[in-house]
Amino acid sequence: MDNLRYIRLAMERAGSFTAVPGVGGTVMGCTALVAAAAAARQQNPIHWLAIWVAEAALALLIGIASAAQKSARAHTPLLSAPGRRFVAAFVPAMAAGALLTLVLFRGGALQFLPGTWLLLYGTAVVSGGSSSVRVVPLMGTCFMAAGAAALLGPTSWGNLLLAAGFGGLHILFGIVITVKYGG
Repeated sequence: MDNLRYIRLAMERAGSFTAVPGVGGTVMGCTALVAAAAAARQQNPIHWLAIWVAEAALALLIGIASAAQKSARAHTPLLSAPGRRFVAAFVPAMAAGALLTLVLFRGGALQFLPGTWLLLYGTAVVSGGSSSVRVVPLMGTCFMAAGAAALLGPTSWGNLLLAAGFGGLHILFGIVITVKYGG
């Protein structure tokens, strides 16, 4: 029994985290497109920020719920060793993004938020996806490229790149993950 337990634990540690939710990513992309449309109509930057912060909270809930659902369908614990590695690699960049959001807001530099969010989210996905299927780090790299474009391009591109990134990339890669890796 000890040998079987050792083999099971070794296999779990070596496994890929495949509970990255394709359907959930697609839903997150759709809600991001709605948020981008609503945010684009805002004249007050605080209202713009409130819409995107609410979208981030909603996307987090969708991501957790859909990952848990996918894990349950696969009869795999969400926080198995690969899942814990994903979370441990994903959370630091997201925490840095939250802190920088506060700092940039307090400094009146909201024009840097779209690039910062996209870049750090991409970094979180690349890091977390290092123990996942290949398409996940590729998605993170695309987010990082969108973040770089937002930081280096005209500030008027910010909301459009948020829509393209959090909306379009989530939808595109969500469909790929759903088709190739089972939802």
